[in-house]
Amino acid sequence: MDNHVVIMAGGIGSRFWPMSTPECPKQFIDVMGCGRSLIQLTADRFDGVCPRENMWVVTSEKYIDIVREQLPEIPESNILAEPCARNTAPCIAFACWKIKKKHPYANIVVTPSDALVIDTSEFRRVMEKALRFTDDSSAIVTIGIRPTRPETGYGYIAAANQLQTDKEIYTVDAFKEKPDKETAEKYLAEGNFFWNAGIFVWNVRTITSVMRVYAPGIAQIFDRIFPDFYTEKENETIKKLFPTCESISIDYAVMEKAEAIYVLPASFGWSDLGTWGALRGLLPQDKSGNATVGTDIRLYDSKNCIVHASEEKRVVVQGLDGYIIAEKDNTLLICKLEEEQRIKEFSK
Repeated sequence: MDNHVVIMAGGIGSRFWPMSTPECPKQFIDVMGCGRSLIQLTADRFDGVCPRENMWVVTSEKYIDIVREQLPEIPESNILAEPCARNTAPCIAFACWKIKKKHPYANIVVTPSDALVIDTSEFRRVMEKALRFTDDSSAIVTIGIRPTRPETGYGYIAAANQLQTDKEIYTVDAFKEKPDKETAEKYLAEGNFFWNAGIFVWNVRTITSVMRVYAPGIAQIFDRIFPDFYTEKENETIKKLFPTCESISIDYAVMEKAEAIYVLPASFGWSDLGTWGALRGLLPQDKSGNATVGTDIRLYDSKNCIVHASEEKRVVVQGLDGYIIAEKDNTLLICKLEEEQRIKEFSK
């Protein structure tokens, strides 16, 4: 199999301010304090599934140098610069049409760059199974995460029928928006609803033909760009035509409309790390429920806090319950965890 991985890395991570900023968003930061940024961890967990020369990153023009620095093993021609943000459908089309030019039989995984996976060996097993399924078929496989709680912050995938040929894979009944608490509890009880991790698997022939049917405007633009890939005209043509793409997610553009969509439910310790609260839940906690990233952080009479101050020599916190304390580049945030939805407002 000619396996490829497309890493989407254009987001600005505004909910993780001030750690994440438009100049250096969360996918390029060592969020977990483990010595590797989220995008480096993303590439690492695909080692063994796909060689680094078959990995692709689609990102904003302003992050190209950061990607080169953090992922030097990925060829420069595989780092694709979006002239402007246009959501995930044009981002994915950009990578898939370019891959198709030199790899017409490519089998592709598309993944976000800013999620966390704990069990990387199970992750690789699931990816390899999905890639075998799509290699010689017109199927699209989405990875569904088995829910561990009634989560209102994720979209869901409703599974329908189990395949007779492969008991791990199901047809998709519907994609569901982020639910309210009551609906999320119902999904959990029903047992056939899975979190939508935004990880998709298909072969390049399938995705380009499906986009021609369901996202014809975007497909036509990349059909026009296609002859100029790998030529001196490539950058100029992309700068001219990419901004004319509709800004739309792959879910709306393709997934919710296409036939032959399947879900492969999985449990490999996944989190999209969308909020400070989610990060606190994944970091080691002390007996008072405090989680820290930094070299010398001392908490007294404090509980249920997250402190992220990796650039400071020493941080002392006393008497706080349920707070975010985060510092980066001369900016300090002290905010109640229960008010973290206001962080976008605070960052302006």
